[in-house]
Amino acid sequence: MDARHRAVLVYFGLQILKRRKKNRRHWVHPIVSSPSLEGTFYVLFNKLREDESKFFNYFRMSFPSFDELYHTLKYALHKEDTNMRLAIPPIEMLSITLRYLATGCYLVELHYTYRIGKSTASEIVRTVCSAIWTCLRGQCLPQPTEEMWKDIANGFQNRANFPNCLGAIDGKHVRVVKPKMSGSLYYNYKEFFSVILLGVADSDYKFVFVDIGSFGKDSDSTIFQKSALWARLIDNTLDIPHPAPLPNTDGIVTPYMFVGDEAFGLSEYVQRPYGGKMLSHKKKIFNYRLSRARRYVECTFGIMSNKWRVFHRAMNVNVDFAVDITKACCVLHNFVRVRDGHRIEDTLTVEGFESFMNLDDRRRTVSALRNRDILADYFVSDSGKVPWQESRI
Repeated sequence: MDARHRAVLVYFGLQILKRRKKNRRHWVHPIVSSPSLEGTFYVLFNKLREDESKFFNYFRMSFPSFDELYHTLKYALHKEDTNMRLAIPPIEMLSITLRYLATGCYLVELHYTYRIGKSTASEIVRTVCSAIWTCLRGQCLPQPTEEMWKDIANGFQNRANFPNCLGAIDGKHVRVVKPKMSGSLYYNYKEFFSVILLGVADSDYKFVFVDIGSFGKDSDSTIFQKSALWARLIDNTLDIPHPAPLPNTDGIVTPYMFVGDEAFGLSEYVQRPYGGKMLSHKKKIFNYRLSRARRYVECTFGIMSNKWRVFHRAMNVNVDFAVDITKACCVLHNFVRVRDGHRIEDTLTVEGFESFMNLDDRRRTVSALRNRDILADYFVSDSGKVPWQESRI
């Protein structure tokens, strides 16, 4: 390229810059240039406080739960005012974030409804989600002790009639808009982009453990083996109780274990259904009893996705941000579940999440097969059967 061509390109480049500067009338748009006293928070928040049902519908939690959450986060969210602008109060930041999680609206919608900048809305949601995970993880998702594992197992025995169960495990694909420069890393076999949420739930519809962020393209058969939970199982650092006798038996002992569906391999740590169609009566009974325990994790995902509807459509944010959002929702799920309970209708459907693919049972050991057979025999024995199981297969 000669000097003449370079000069022409420089000239036209300068003209474009001048035109852009001329068209830009405001450094900060008047809609968000002054304190957002006309935004949704200042217009609506106090009115919502006058109606408990409307407040719950808007923020997906009760007055006391919101206030407790706010007081837990306010110091982590506090920012100092500057000469350029006033800082957004922590209570407004929390309100904006909860509304985003509750509706799954686009961040640009928050820009208009709350009268804040688009980049400010994004920064607020990410800051609050990170604070929720940091400040509440230890309280809402603590590392279980041996006594806590036993309490979880007692819950499954009392509610699902499944002994020595540490939790129900399942994985879901969380939809995201195609990440930039990611190729096919997040493109899964169902032909959309996703990150993986692996969760373990107890019989009270609360998460015991979550692992978030695996590539959507990863094989469902290996996601569990790559998780932090599997690593701690292998290292024997989870404080899992020693094998215990089955109820009402004379010393028939089985280890404590998780229950999952066909997407998880049978192992010493995980029980899954018998595969195939032509099953014996005993195996059908076992599969039914296991499904009663496993449904708790499905219901847990249903409660979370129906409350925090950000999962109902693909998240139009980068992957790290989507992971932060998912972490915050898991913590908020446990936080609200303990304080405000749940609606039965939310347990009936799981919106927005896609399940793992069912797989062949190829990862089995002799001890895992023996433990499954012991449970199957127990469930049809006088000691372990329940009256209604015959009518459900």
